[in-house]
Amino acid sequence: MSGTRRIAAFGGVAALAVVLDQVSKAWARMALAGGPAPLVPGVLDLSLVMNTGAAFSIGSGSTWVFVILALVICAGAAVWVVRERQMPASVAAALGAVAGGGMGNLIDRVVARQVTDFLATTFIDFPVFNVADIFVTCGVVIALVLLWRWDAEREGGDEA
Repeated sequence: MSGTRRIAAFGGVAALAVVLDQVSKAWARMALAGGPAPLVPGVLDLSLVMNTGAAFSIGSGSTWVFVILALVICAGAAVWVVRERQMPASVAAALGAVAGGGMGNLIDRVVARQVTDFLATTFIDFPVFNVADIFVTCGVVIALVLLWRWDAEREGGDEA
């Protein structure tokens, strides 16, 4: 796999994640300051929550722990993409989603010492989340599936 293509996939998806996350959070802070608003009635509301922890407010007040963790994960993903010359661009893109989402929340933690969340499911009890969280979650799931398939292909197996 071309290093340029692999790195471009990683960087492009990471940059897209950061931009979409930060723009959506800026909008949420302005538009939702007056209170929640239904987006899809009975399914999804827009509700501004400033979170100093992780999901379910776990680790609330541990901003610098999350900053360090995000830096390590983002740097680790970038180093892996650069060094693993056989990595498919699709895997690099999925890792870019994880890194970009992590960077989006990292920016919030460094600048405001809290993360802006605004997407609230109403049909299940679930933490309020944001676009960065979507990129991280989808990126992890997609990366795991692609890594499993890539590993099977490298071993010459037919599990994929």
